Amino acid sequence: MLGSLVEAEDAVQETWARLNGSSAQDIDNLGGWLTTVAARVCLGILRSRRAHREEPLGADEPAATALAPDDEAVLADAIGPALLLVLDTMSPSERLAFVLHDLFAVPFDDIAPIVGRSPAAARQLASRGRRRVQSSEGARPEDRRRQQEIVEAFLAASRRGDFEALVNLLDPDAVLRADRAAVDMAASTARGAPDLVPELRGARAVATSLVGRATAARVALIEEMPGAVWAPGGRPRAVFAFHFVGDAIVEIEIVTEPAVVAALRVELL
Repeated sequence: MLGSLVEAEDAVQETWARLNGSSAQDIDNLGGWLTTVAARVCLGILRSRRAHREEPLGADEPAATALAPDDEAVLADAIGPALLLVLDTMSPSERLAFVLHDLFAVPFDDIAPIVGRSPAAARQLASRGRRRVQSSEGARPEDRRRQQEIVEAFLAASRRGDFEALVNLLDPDAVLRADRAAVDMAASTARGAPDLVPELRGARAVATSLVGRATAARVALIEEMPGAVWAPGGRPRAVFAFHFVGDAIVEIEIVTEPAVVAALRVELL
């Protein structure tokens, strides 16, 4: 839903905090309650990001149709970092409706109150998101090559201390996120690591944190998507996941939690 391990962890913690603050014995369907609350927390996070214009649902929108089993299998295979490029083009409501229904089989009757729409409108939101995914096929290899070039340029600019070059590669509202392990590691390292906080916003703030710091980072494919890693001795210890909109870097996520890093598919380039 969020495309960010850091934000996903925050959303889960917020959901459990709300459960702990409620009367659980009064909840008839705990699974449904948790799904609804977690989805609303995610929707709030998505809406707090850079605004996506909500397109009005027109009367001429074609009705959504059920996916054939083969189509469901193809869609399931698409889940992963590559899909984030398409999800970032959706409005928050489209993204939520598509993910909940097409990926987790949540009924539209349950999705509707979360997005504040009728079940029919929620169905159309998911349908529109599905068409964005289907229409994106064929452009990904070219996108990935271009994104790899951008990552290489970003690391080169960081190594030579070129602040303005870093800013130019970043979206003005770019976000840098770091997991707790990365923040703790940076705080305990006397030299060489950036001053990290869980989240930084704005191109200049992100560039300030990373300028001159990428001396040991290498370009890599992370879950088949261009990114960077710190891999002393060839063993990934820190992962830098890049997210793009067009040719601009909109988010960099630093992950150093050993269990999470070990679970990622990383190919050094």
